[in-house]
Amino acid sequence: MAVGNTSQTINNHHTATVIYILLATGAIAGALLGSSLSPEWRWLHYLTKPTATAFLLFLTLQIKHPASRHYRNAIALGLAFAIGGDFFLMLPQDYFMAGLICFLLTHCAYIYALLSDHAAFKPAVFIGFAAIALLIISGLWNSLPDGMHIPVAIYAVALALMAALALNRAINMTIADRSTKQAAKIAAFGGIFFVVSDSILAYGRFRFDIPLNPVWVLGTYYAAQWCFARSVLRDIND
Repeated sequence: MAVGNTSQTINNHHTATVIYILLATGAIAGALLGSSLSPEWRWLHYLTKPTATAFLLFLTLQIKHPASRHYRNAIALGLAFAIGGDFFLMLPQDYFMAGLICFLLTHCAYIYALLSDHAAFKPAVFIGFAAIALLIISGLWNSLPDGMHIPVAIYAVALALMAALALNRAINMTIADRSTKQAAKIAAFGGIFFVVSDSILAYGRFRFDIPLNPVWVLGTYYAAQWCFARSVLRDIND
């Protein structure tokens, strides 16, 4: 009976992953087709972009035995804020600041989750991500419009802190449960993917014309969110 339940759980996880990939692919395809072929294709982007994140939120809240309820609830809160960010950033009007605030709140929620395990701090990790934040800010500074310098700087610091905490937790956290260690490593990849995604988004918006921009921005974004949602699971049988 236990074997049967395990098999069914694995199949459910695989099915959920396939659905999420399809939704993420639809968001990317809708953005590409809407910008290159016809604006009418934007409906696909509008339909699937926030839906993919909402689907992850639903799955996260359905987890019966998370590694930590505190961690699960904080990640779920971050995903909820991210849905708002998805909505504002996909609109044809310029709601970039609203989207920035939503994702800043997402990172704050993730920071709160990552701090819950009280992992020892490795200074080199934080110094490295502080340098990355400075590079992001300095590279964008002269290209930012008036009124965006401070918000972008604050966001870059929060983004770097979140990613540093995720990597630091994976490296230094002392956990007897091997599966929970694996979940911490997955969250670390989520932090790194988020840094890549937001960096490409910012440089593509304010400085460079990046070919196939939605592929790189959304591809790494959805990978990041999947990693954080997956890190809530203690193991595949939950």
